[in-house]
Amino acid sequence: MSSPLWFVNLIKKTFPQRFMLARLTRLPLVGKGIDYLLFGGDDIIYLPKDRTVKIDEEVAVEDIVLPSQVVESLVEKANYLWIMDKCICRDATGCKDYPIDIGCLFMGEAAMGINPELGRQVTREEALEHVRRAREAGLFQLIGRNRIDTRWLNVRPGTKLLTACFCCPCCCLWKILPVLSPQVSDKVHRMPGVKVTVTDRCTGCGKCEKDVCIAGAIRVEGGRAVIDEECRGCGHCVEVCPEGAIELTIEDPDFMDSLIPRITSLVDVT
Repeated sequence: MSSPLWFVNLIKKTFPQRFMLARLTRLPLVGKGIDYLLFGGDDIIYLPKDRTVKIDEEVAVEDIVLPSQVVESLVEKANYLWIMDKCICRDATGCKDYPIDIGCLFMGEAAMGINPELGRQVTREEALEHVRRAREAGLFQLIGRNRIDTRWLNVRPGTKLLTACFCCPCCCLWKILPVLSPQVSDKVHRMPGVKVTVTDRCTGCGKCEKDVCIAGAIRVEGGRAVIDEECRGCGHCVEVCPEGAIELTIEDPDFMDSLIPRITSLVDVT
């Protein structure tokens, strides 16, 4: 039986306490239990926004594979597509900067068990339009197996539910990354081949470290921004830098060849 609306509303009311709950994952026994129940088997990948990717001027645009094509490729493979009417994260926080009505896209047979009051099954064309709309709204994408979605939606099995989230930097659930235990946070990855660097144009203004990075991976030291290994490559810091001093590049142009099989080995979307 899918989750009733009262349960979903309860989740939204407790959403502001997510940081406190995330800290519990650092307690040895409690953390192992939470990891097993909510994150077991997870593999979640941040996809940088297309517009933040630095394009080599010597390469023709039509020859470039962009991050958004990861989701589009999976949509083309999927036989079951379901769109949520609202983003539960933005709805719970009353987001004022990004559209609340762009919800998650779920792929796979398990999505058919979601409460119909929360969204609807869509065609491939509708799903692709949803992805395009999310991209134009300035949202970044996460894709992967996310066990917590099978729990709050009460659908099974997890091997047949693929999540594509369209997130904003202000309300995303994964702002809890800096306080999660490493055993949980390590299941959320940057896209293979993505590199984020700070160039000599950096003036150390500090704009990039003011509630910008979801992973808390950027800070100013010695008058210059420094990015550590916790960076998930979402590209938001690239967008906010007033000097254009942060660059995001994709070093592996064949990233799709490894990423799509990696995802489909965990979740069957057909």
